[in-house]
Amino acid sequence: MAMLAERINNPISTKELERRWAAVRAAMAERKIDVLLMQNNNDFMGGYVKYFTDVPATNGYPVTVIFPADERMTVIFQTKFGNDQQLPPEGDGLRRGVKSLLGAPYFSSAYYTLPYDAELAEKALAPYARATIGLVGRGTLPVSMIDHLREGRFANAKFVDAADMVDRIKCIKSEEEFTFIRRTAAVQDGAIDAAMKAAAPGKRDIEIASVAERFVLDHGGEQGLFLTCSHPPGGPAYFWGNRHLQNRTLRKGDMFTLLVESNGPGGFYTEISRSCVLGKANQEMRDDFAFLLEAREFTLNLLKPGASCKDIWDSYNAFLRKHGKAEEERLYCHGQGYDLVERPLVRRDEPMIIQKNMNITCHPTYITEHLFNTICDNYLIGDNGVAEHLHKYPETLVEIE
Repeated sequence: MAMLAERINNPISTKELERRWAAVRAAMAERKIDVLLMQNNNDFMGGYVKYFTDVPATNGYPVTVIFPADERMTVIFQTKFGNDQQLPPEGDGLRRGVKSLLGAPYFSSAYYTLPYDAELAEKALAPYARATIGLVGRGTLPVSMIDHLREGRFANAKFVDAADMVDRIKCIKSEEEFTFIRRTAAVQDGAIDAAMKAAAPGKRDIEIASVAERFVLDHGGEQGLFLTCSHPPGGPAYFWGNRHLQNRTLRKGDMFTLLVESNGPGGFYTEISRSCVLGKANQEMRDDFAFLLEAREFTLNLLKPGASCKDIWDSYNAFLRKHGKAEEERLYCHGQGYDLVERPLVRRDEPMIIQKNMNITCHPTYITEHLFNTICDNYLIGDNGVAEHLHKYPETLVEIE
């Protein structure tokens, strides 16, 4: 166990895990839910498994968690056949609050293995055949598992959607969580700084993005997206490109933008973007960047506890119309935590309101036929609105001579 413990990258405290479990169990009792069922297969949008266990699902390998209202969890993971383990109360050095580990070699790319984790879930849920089962994240729970349960031994169970219940707990961060979130933002500040210093004519987008990625991994991060956009002045602009679209070579006069969407120590996400010009910025670039700062400040002034996300969205689009800009149609402001995109989503269809101790990112973006410009940072919501700007990298359009 000691050998395993020293391998873990920035674990959350057991006290913090117990706080989460207690809060969720109190909500389950209020809603008369007997057990929760969840599954994730990555650590970009797979925050439920990480939130309950502090161990992320990764690389497309499904991890299922069964969280009872009155005892320790069961975790199902991809491994060899028959790898069933009963853990002592203190865990195994990696997994805390877990009673049983169940495993089999199943893969979403091999259809005939799909019953394996469903059968293990059936085994773990055996005491709840006539109980109320809360589904946490229907978008990530496979239909093969749910059909297997509903059409088999759990035909008389009551299945309810419990995602909103968990989301409303998960989106409010504790002080320990914000300690890790601040560290993530600081790592990203360093990653952007390193990347901007590496930007130069003759470099490909992917070479500059890789500098940021290396910095994040060297400073406690585990996962991330490092998206780029480069284009010549007055030339055609496009939206973000991932590695597959990062082969373009920068030239003198180009504008280059990098978005770092990575997690940091402890697995929490923030995100930052900045742009640079390989030379002097023209007046259009400067004007549009100044407008982005104004647009973001408009939104930040609306992020107050109790504010409706729909009202913020509507007000922001009215602001854009007033200034002769196209309305926002994407997601430009949202929560973050163990998920790259976490609720609340600041847009017309989000029922959750802004609350104190949320970690909110805001990234207004402006794109025309010949210009792409954006800025992105994270903020802590306090008693009366934004209480802390979590990123510290200068909010400037960087000029590289």
